[in-house]
Amino acid sequence: MPNQEISRRMLLQAAVAGTAALAARPRGDIRADGGGASVPAALGGQPVRTAPFPRWPRFREADEQAVLPVLRHGVWSRAQVVDEAERQFAHLMGGEYCVTTCNGTNALITSVRALGIGAGDEVITTPYTFVASVYPILLADALPVFADIDPDTWQIDPAKIEAKINTKTVAILPVHIIGGVCDMDRITAIARKHNLKVIEDACEAHGGEWKGRKVGTVGDLGCFSFQTGKSLTCGEGGAILGRDRDLMDRCYSFHNLGRPHGSVASKHGEGYPIVGSKCRMAEYQAAILLAQMQTFEAECRQRSENAAYLTEKLAQIPGIIPRKDYAGVTRTAFYYYGFRYQKEPFDGLSRDKFLGALAAEGIDCDAGLGVISGRPINKEGCLEDAFRSKAYQRLYPPETFANYSADNECPHCDQLVEETVGFHQRMLLGPRQDMDDIATAVTKIYENRRKLVEAT
Repeated sequence: MPNQEISRRMLLQAAVAGTAALAARPRGDIRADGGGASVPAALGGQPVRTAPFPRWPRFREADEQAVLPVLRHGVWSRAQVVDEAERQFAHLMGGEYCVTTCNGTNALITSVRALGIGAGDEVITTPYTFVASVYPILLADALPVFADIDPDTWQIDPAKIEAKINTKTVAILPVHIIGGVCDMDRITAIARKHNLKVIEDACEAHGGEWKGRKVGTVGDLGCFSFQTGKSLTCGEGGAILGRDRDLMDRCYSFHNLGRPHGSVASKHGEGYPIVGSKCRMAEYQAAILLAQMQTFEAECRQRSENAAYLTEKLAQIPGIIPRKDYAGVTRTAFYYYGFRYQKEPFDGLSRDKFLGALAAEGIDCDAGLGVISGRPINKEGCLEDAFRSKAYQRLYPPETFANYSADNECPHCDQLVEETVGFHQRMLLGPRQDMDDIATAVTKIYENRRKLVEAT
């Protein structure tokens, strides 16, 4: 842990130094084409660019015009605007039914509850994800089981799933991570074979497609997030898509305090017939979401085109390995553009110093999902915290936890966490020249790798 803290401090110092260097220069789109271009900006040279990348979220007059009627109407809690947002989001994603929630985490919590997952059950998921993918399993007193990733696509590896299945397994929770798409053919085939449910975590993959079908519509339920950084946002918010009307009625009832809805009323009666929570979307959130949906498809196309162009350039640089997609992916949805950074071709330049050098060149970047703690989710402290709780101690025999860490080792994920570098999706919304700047900056660092190593 001390080494991780030192690395983080070094990264922050380098980024601050780079930002200070940028601030001291006149604004404009400065490029590495002379006048100190051969010297890395981290060592006092001229940065590749000083112009900012596109901001996110974007808001337009349409967003303001959408919110004002809601404010003036006085009904800010869930009502007709939310109903309309559900209809339009389902249509946009090619889903049949939709229930919106206050955030993506609660979309997952609602889905887990609606499927009846609980104490003693096991749910197979990926270790390369945000912690919100795992919390709904833990909050249901179920046991998350981790299957390693495919090192090329970064998604959960279907070949590793089947070996994790036992009589306690009830569901698979694949995560379409950073906007990539899981191999849904193989995952759904495994689920059918073993009579398991599939909850797609598509919180980072709005608009992604598997063989022409939008993610979130292939499994039993699909969950989305509209948090500020997502490619479709209303600040906070979430959604569940499904095709089983009874199951979606149960999702609706759960998210609305367990009140009866549709088949829940006919099966269970009036009042508060099932246990629920209150995680409804607000009207003003839905109003923003409706406005943001108007530009969503155009933005998706721009991200995809820029990403394809950038990948072609970066793949030519030694030590830079862009994430790949399965052959069945017909559209990638970008929450984050990621690649592996392998330090050996850069003469041993550490990832932290590479990130600092990129920041000095005016390129916003980070270490991806490992940036917060430097650990994949299967090694996070929240698991041990849950397992020490009274509920887990009473529900599970001691041997369940004795070998848990060893049984859930995921070496491919461990390596990826150490090598991830990437950019937020907003950087894919600029002109083609922005992609050239990113590639130029990485190339500049590679060509000056020995100077950067020697300087440290």
